[in-house]
Amino acid sequence: MKAAARNAEIHYTTRGRGALTCLVPSSIGTKPYERQIPAALDEQLRLAFVDLRGSGQSTGAAAELDFELLADDLEAVRAALGVPRVVVLGHSVLGIAALEYGRRRPASVSHVVAVGAPPRGDMRWLVTEGQAFFEADASEERKAILRRNLAALPPGSPPAGAVMAQTPMRFSDPSFDAAPLFAGAETRPELLAHLLGTLTPTWDVAAVAASLTMPILLAHGRHDYVVPHLLWADVVPKLPRATFHLFEASGHQPFAEEPARFTAVLGDWLRAD
Repeated sequence: MKAAARNAEIHYTTRGRGALTCLVPSSIGTKPYERQIPAALDEQLRLAFVDLRGSGQSTGAAAELDFELLADDLEAVRAALGVPRVVVLGHSVLGIAALEYGRRRPASVSHVVAVGAPPRGDMRWLVTEGQAFFEADASEERKAILRRNLAALPPGSPPAGAVMAQTPMRFSDPSFDAAPLFAGAETRPELLAHLLGTLTPTWDVAAVAASLTMPILLAHGRHDYVVPHLLWADVVPKLPRATFHLFEASGHQPFAEEPARFTAVLGDWLRAD
């Protein structure tokens, strides 16, 4: 399905029969998130998986994206779905996009779910913090698996190969085969470069905390060494309506690693708020 937006058509797919509609933005095509978001959520939510402008099957130029245009694009999908308000679930750096959509369109966004999202968009800072947490917290077995994985990477490996090698930093099970989770991913280097190099580097949730007035669920994995959960410790109290939940048997993708627990936590939180 397509939603008409400014200078672009925004592609989205839907599933589920719940009373609430939830947008799930993606920068790698909709297939990986369709696979990873628990099927049990279909009872609670009508899920709409959305390709960002310039990614997946959406048209438009990724270089045009700023937070205001991103909010407009998600608004176009919301309008096409025919609902007055939506939940928005953003994973990793797209948790920033979800928070900004909620902040900029409070009349349209009832709840924000940020999963494995960083409190700041400065990637150099984030990498430094992640490596420090890994060195201080990870087991020797986990560290040894990471060293073996990185040593086995052939020269010139694409970014996707490096991500798979980093499984010990991204998943609770350091030997997990993550490749099936990302089957069908559509990567666009120009979009990734724009997101990480232009759109998010100066973003800091503390600077916009007062304007994030909707209920926010911050979901993090205990073994996420890409976006350490500890980074939120001093930030959560600054957010007016934030709930923090730590998934003890997860890394960067708790919806895929603990699907039953994630479904229960999200459902309870939505009902409470």
